[in-house]
Parts: sequence; C-alpha cells; structure tokens
Amino acid sequence: MNARTRTLIAAALVLGIASGPAVAHAAPAPAPAPLSSARVAPVISTPPDAAALEKAIAGLGPEHRDATAALVRVGGRSGEWHGSSGVADVRTGREALEQGRFRAGSVTKTFTSAVVLQLAAEGAVELDRPVQEYLPGLLPTTFKPISVRQLLNYTSGIQPADSPGDSFSEAYAHRFDVDDPHALIANAVAKGPEFDPGTKQHYLNIDYTILGVLIEKVTGTSYEKALTTRIFKPLGLRHTSLPGPARTRIPGPHNRGYQAVPQAGGGRTLVDVTEWGSSREWAAGDLISTTADLERFTTALFAGRIVPKAQLEEMFTVPAVADVTTGAPAELTAGMKKFVLPDGTVAWGKTGGRYGYNTAIGGTRDLSRTLVYSVNSTDAKGQDMNKVALNIVMAAFAR
Repeated sequence: MNARTRTLIAAALVLGIASGPAVAHAAPAPAPAPLSSARVAPVISTPPDAAALEKAIAGLGPEHRDATAALVRVGGRSGEWHGSSGVADVRTGREALEQGRFRAGSVTKTFTSAVVLQLAAEGAVELDRPVQEYLPGLLPTTFKPISVRQLLNYTSGIQPADSPGDSFSEAYAHRFDVDDPHALIANAVAKGPEFDPGTKQHYLNIDYTILGVLIEKVTGTSYEKALTTRIFKPLGLRHTSLPGPARTRIPGPHNRGYQAVPQAGGGRTLVDVTEWGSSREWAAGDLISTTADLERFTTALFAGRIVPKAQLEEMFTVPAVADVTTGAPAELTAGMKKFVLPDGTVAWGKTGGRYGYNTAIGGTRDLSRTLVYSVNSTDAKGQDMNKVALNIVMAAFAR
C-alpha cells in the first residue's frame, strides 16, 4: 500500500482512538441475523487477512513509539479474527490481556444515543420536540428551540463547558475532580449559542451530557441504571459498566494505560494514567468494556436488535450541514460516524479517546465486516490518528 493510499485512509477514517508477541486466533464466524429477506451480495466477502492483522499489532510494548498494547476483534459473515499484542503493565512486562477491560471513551455516545432512540420508539421522546420542553429551565431564553435530534447529531449550537486546561499536565492535575453534569451544562450555556440550531455540526461532549440528563428525566432513574437495564443486561454485556463519578479505577482485569511525556533532556517518560475520574465525560465518555462485549453490542445494534429499525435510521443519517471547524460536509450521525474508504467501502462506527486508551467500534452496515479495537496509545488525545490503530483499520477492511 503506497503512502498516498495510507494518507487517504487516515483522513477518511480517524476511526476517533501501544513488548510482547502478537497472539491471534482465527476461526469461521456464525453469520449474523440477516438485515432483510433479500439475497444481497456482502460488501466484503473475503475472510479477514490474518497476516496483515498480526503485522499491524506486532512488537508493541514500552519501547514502541505509539502504543504499549492492542486488543482487536474482526468479525463478519466471512470469518473472524481475534488478536492481542503488547504488555498489560510496563513495569512487569506481563503479556497483554486479550479479554482485559478498558476505557471506551466516546464510544459511550453510541450507547447513549441508542437509549434515546429506544425512548423515541416507545413514544416517550419526540426527536423533533425541543429539549427545552423536556428540561424546562436548563437552557436560557437566549437559545432558540433545540430539538432532541439536534443534540443527537451535534447540530445544537451549544458551546462546550470550560475544561481544566488543554495540556496533559493540566488534565492530569485535575484527574480526580468530580464534575456535576448540571454545573457543566450551566457553564456551557452561559456562553450563549455558537450558531443557530440545525445550521452546522460541531462535535462536542456537551450535547450528550444534556442527553444523559434527558434520559434520567424521562426514565425516572439514573443514567447508569437506564443503560444497564436497557442494554447491558439484555445483551449479556457482563464486563461492561459505567463507573460513575466516585470510581477512578477500572474494575476487573485490565491493561494499564500510559501517556508519553517528553523530557527536557530528550527521551520520554511513560506516566500511568489508568486511574482517572470520568464524571466530566459521563454520558459522553464514561463507558468501560471489553472488545468481546463491544463486538456483541455492535452486531446487535446494526442488526436492529437494540433500536427498532425505524429509529435506527437516525444512526445512519448524516445531516445536510457543514462541519463548523473545517467547513466540509458533516460526517457525524446520531451516535456514529460515516467513513468512506478509498476503495469506496462505506463503514459506520464510533471512536473514543481517553488518556491511555483509544477505542473504536464499527463495520459495514450489512455486517459483512465488523471491527472493534482497543489500543493503549501513548498519546491518546493527540491530533493525529494513532498509527497502530490506522494499521489495524487498513488490515481489517482489506479485501
């Protein structure tokens, strides 16, 4: 694959997201439930390229530039591949745990969106109804009506809440702070709207913080309990959880996360960032899971077993507006994103980045190919896509 193709894939995907041997397991996969009764040729009919996937995650560990570990699951109608590489802990050099739990970051938004769309299917929420009617007093009168749909697809025009700072050192110093979602919303809306609702798209956490509050208001229970009863338990996601504001550790077996910090005299130090509060992210990024659980969720979601198909279309519908930052056509949907690969393959999914962890879920809509990965990136909040993650995506969707 030449450099131009590699660059195009990176630009098209950024699927949102590093010493031990690679461990892989290849086996035929059972076909997922068909999306319709018609016989349609799969988008990707070839088996996963095991050699390319093994190469993509080979050689990870404390000396690797980009990642200390990686966990990958590729699935679909033509076969599956599971693999892991790297170390669980740079101090001991223990081999990475393929079933280890990790922080999934903004993949949480897909779960939040799914619950809101379930509520829409039940008639408890109307997507075109202003959120001000569900949550009176939450937004000042300076805001025009903002629909639930506009929160879901990031076209609300609400500005972000203030953060402790933009640098890693500032974030690290405040990693155990506990933030109340209502306080974050109040801080954000005090700035006034960034643009009129529905006219542009701006990817921000604040929209999903409001949706978390909406879920609690409509269901009469906590956000955490709503997701547990509506998604985690029905799907048997036994290793998926929302830690809540007080818990800073990852429950159960996990691979530790690290951030590479440059040193004044050259070189770098790996700072352990495994323990970190997530109250600020909450309904936008609080999820902890495993690759197996996320694969099960992705397959069930795309097959229409979580959100009824009429409402599921919201997750595959990109609003006809421009991105506020780049001016390019919008790519984000209700909880997911559209990715067009250079060969024309269309994939849908969501990425997440928390310090120490880059995660992605996704696949082709017909479920001929799915991908879930967790990469223990040493710069998970960097501007560029992690190179290990990019290599995984290229290998997973090769045909």
